[in-house]
Amino acid sequence: MDELSCDDFLGGRVRIWQPKKGYRAGVDPVWLAASVPAKAGQRVLELGCGAGTASLCLAARVPGVQLTGVELQPGYAELARRNAAENGAQMQVFTADLTALPAELRDAQFDHVIANPPYFKRSDGSAAQDAGRDVALAGETPLTQWVEVAARRCKPKGYVTFIQRIERLPELMSAMQARLGSLELVPFLPRQGRAPQLFLLRGRNGGRADFRLHPGVVVHDGVAHNGDGEDYSQLISSVLRNGAALPF
Repeated sequence: MDELSCDDFLGGRVRIWQPKKGYRAGVDPVWLAASVPAKAGQRVLELGCGAGTASLCLAARVPGVQLTGVELQPGYAELARRNAAENGAQMQVFTADLTALPAELRDAQFDHVIANPPYFKRSDGSAAQDAGRDVALAGETPLTQWVEVAARRCKPKGYVTFIQRIERLPELMSAMQARLGSLELVPFLPRQGRAPQLFLLRGRNGGRADFRLHPGVVVHDGVAHNGDGEDYSQLISSVLRNGAALPF
């Protein structure tokens, strides 16, 4: 793998090795981790875990969770193992296609299944120059398959949580409605009054509650960015810097 950088997350509580070029984790996996209502001792499976950012941010907030990751790309899977070890977290990482899980995983169930699938369809644009970045941003596996695998691995009354771009909400909503219940949606608004760009969607295995739309989470304060400093909202700053949970 190309030259690496070691980057701080949660105000330095989590340090992640990742390529300087190619796919690099941003705020998305941190938000995903902050949304999971996990408890110590519960089992968490991350599909497409990359370098392990979401899982390790969750472990920093909820010590004692049992982490498992699945990653297609061997280089990123190895980084996830390294990052888990260096952050003092127990995380078993499988190098596998989520559509062809090893028998050990096909026989397992989890309290929570989380995923940050590629945001774009492979057919919607040209490939990125870096192969790792291309796979991470525009995968060939449809969202319906991601949801199917997540639902199968989720134990009864367990939760499945995805983060995704707003353009793919109808697709993901339809897939989750077919396999899960008690769906809850949280949109992320870049600023107050702006249209959402990302969203979190959670479903429950066997859930029967009505669909719930939560108030949008405002990412930045003000109507426009002024100056070079950060202008994250108080909630988002607390999530990114202090490992706070997102209200869901």
